[in-house]
Amino acid sequence: MTSKLNMARVLMIQGTNADVGKSLVVAGLCRAFTRRGLTVRPFKAQNMSNNAAVTVDSDAPPRADGTPVRGEIGRAQALQALACGAPNSVHMNPVLLKPQSDMDSQVVLRGRVLGTWSAAGYQTMKTDLLPAVVDSLHRLAAESDLVLIEGAGCGSERYLRARDITNMGLAEAADIPVILLGEDARGGITASVLGSHQLWTASERARVQGYLVNRFRGDPAVFAPAAEDMTRATGWPNLGLIRWFDGAARLAQEDSLALDQQHSSSGPGLRIVVPRLPRVANFDDLDPLAAEPGVDVRWIPPGQPLPRDADVVLLPGSKATRSDLECLYREGWHHDIHTHVRHGGHVVGLCAGYQMLGRVIRDPEGIEGPAGDTPGLGLLDMETTLTGDKRLLDLDARDRLSGEALTGYEMHMGRTAGPALETPWLILEDTEGTRPEGARSANGRIMGGYVHGLFAADGFRRHWLQGLGARSSSLHYAQRVEATLDAFADQLEEDLDLDRLWELAQPPGLK
Repeated sequence: MTSKLNMARVLMIQGTNADVGKSLVVAGLCRAFTRRGLTVRPFKAQNMSNNAAVTVDSDAPPRADGTPVRGEIGRAQALQALACGAPNSVHMNPVLLKPQSDMDSQVVLRGRVLGTWSAAGYQTMKTDLLPAVVDSLHRLAAESDLVLIEGAGCGSERYLRARDITNMGLAEAADIPVILLGEDARGGITASVLGSHQLWTASERARVQGYLVNRFRGDPAVFAPAAEDMTRATGWPNLGLIRWFDGAARLAQEDSLALDQQHSSSGPGLRIVVPRLPRVANFDDLDPLAAEPGVDVRWIPPGQPLPRDADVVLLPGSKATRSDLECLYREGWHHDIHTHVRHGGHVVGLCAGYQMLGRVIRDPEGIEGPAGDTPGLGLLDMETTLTGDKRLLDLDARDRLSGEALTGYEMHMGRTAGPALETPWLILEDTEGTRPEGARSANGRIMGGYVHGLFAADGFRRHWLQGLGARSSSLHYAQRVEATLDAFADQLEEDLDLDRLWELAQPPGLK
C-alpha cells in the first residue's frame, strides 16, 4: 500500500443504529492506516455532542487585534485526529450541534456559532450547510491519501433522509462508497442489516460495498449462517467480524450515553462523586481521575442523593449552565453539597461547574434560554455573566502554584468576576506571560476554574491527588491512550482485510 499523491480516497462508515461503535472503529482504522504510511484524516459532517475539543482553525474572522479565532469539533473527531497524528481542524467536523435542551441545540459551522435552533428549525436550514460540508471534505482530501468518514446515528432512518447531510445525503452528493457497520453484542444484527437494505433506495443500496459486524463475541463458524443469509438477501459481502475490544472504555466517549454504563470507576480509595446533570459537557475531564488505581469516581444519577462518604464533589461542565443548576436544586443536591462542605469535604467546579460555585449566574441576553438570573451555590464570592462571545483557547502552560506543567483548553461563554478571584486556583505561565486562573476558598477546600483537560497532565494530577491524601501512582495518561489506540489498530489488522478496505475506498466526486 503506497501513498497516492493527488488521488485521495474516501470511505464512509454508516451505522445500522446509533451506538454501534462507529467512532471507535473509525479511530482504530485511522491509526491502522496511518501506521501503514498513509496520510489519513477523519471526517464527520454533522455531530451532535456536548463533548468538544478546540481546533487550530476556524472560519470566523480574526479578532480586532488580529489574533485568530479557534473553532471546535466533536470529541470523537479529536480522538480520531489523534489516531492520525494530525491537529484538530474544523473541517473534520464542519457542523457541530450542541444540545441545550430536548428541543434545541447550538449550531456551530466550521467554528462559527450560528445561533440556537429548534430541532424542526434546523431541519429546514441544514441543506444550506451542505456546500460547506462538501467543501470541507474536499479540503481534507486535498491534503490526504485517505479520508475515513463517520456517519451519524442510523444511516437508513427515513424520516431524516429528505434533508440529510451526513449519511446517504452526503454519500450521494459527493459520490462516496459506504460500508455498513452493525454490532452483535446486543443481538439483532441480521434484522438491522436487512432493515437497512429494505429502507434504502436502489441507488443507495448500490453504494454499499459490504457490511462489518462490530463487538463480536463467540465462534465465527457459528455466526457463518447468519452472514450467508445477510449476503444472500442484500448482495453485500461480509467484510469482517470485529471482536469485542475491552480497551474501548479507556478512550474518551462521544456523548453522555456512555454514562449509562459508567456510573463509577472500579478503584477503591479517594471517593469523587459527580452529579449527572442533564446537559453535562466535556465529561472526559474525569477520565484521567477514573483511571487512577487509588481513585473511585462515581456518577450519581437523578433521583439519588450524593453519597455522604464522598471526599470530593466535582461539578462538571455543562452546555446549559442555568438549566443544569436549576436541576441541581430540584434534586436537592445543593443541600447535599452544603452538608458535604460543613463536614470538611472538598468541592471542585470545572467550567460551568465553576460558575455554579458563585453567588449568581446572569444571562441578560438570553444566551442559554429566557433572560434572567439564577442563584448559585454561594460557595465562592463571585458572579458570572453569560455573553455571546465564546472563549476557545488551547493551553500549554505551567502552574506556578504547583510547579507542574499543564495542558488543556478553555471553551466557555461567560465572564466571572468577584473577590474570590483574588485567590486563584492556578497561576498559568506560558509564552504569553503569567495570569491567574479560577478561584479557591481561603481554606483551600472549594476550588474551580475554566480549564478543561487539566487532569490529563500527569504531574498536576498527582500533585492535586496527593493534596487530598490519595496515594501516588505511575499512570501516564496520554501514553495509555496512545497504547490503547495501537492495541485496537493491532486487532483490526487481525480481524479485517485492510487492503480490501483500501481498494473499496475511492476519490470523492465533485458534485
